[in-house]
Amino acid sequence: MLLPKRVKYRRVQRGRLKGKATRGNVVSNGQFGLQALEPAWITSNQIEAARIAMTRFIKRGGQVWIKIFPDKPITEKPAETRMGSGKGSPEYWVAVVKPGRVMFEIDGVNEDVAREAMRLAANKLPVKCKFITKQEMGGEQ
Repeated sequence: MLLPKRVKYRRVQRGRLKGKATRGNVVSNGQFGLQALEPAWITSNQIEAARIAMTRFIKRGGQVWIKIFPDKPITEKPAETRMGSGKGSPEYWVAVVKPGRVMFEIDGVNEDVAREAMRLAANKLPVKCKFITKQEMGGEQ
């Protein structure tokens, strides 16, 4: 499970998910990518489930890059606790994903295998996703 080694602040505010991704929106490492079409918080468990689904399908062939990292702590208060008495304790970590963000990349396999691996990964994620290639993004050859 992914989480930071240490952070400056244990608890952060929720923030807003407006706008499109300006960084991390092109396929940079691999040949194929999985791009988010909706904004969402993606938990470290969901990232790990998608990674396992992809690597199991490609069976030791190719390489997978995870381009998102869960660095935002989400707090929860215990059940049946009265209002007040401060903010809850951090329970899990999420990555803030905006539309256009490339979340996973894959290389070393042909397009059919990559497309199916990305489809399996997309089923584990709470956002609508699109399979993209480096050529259609206009990346360098």
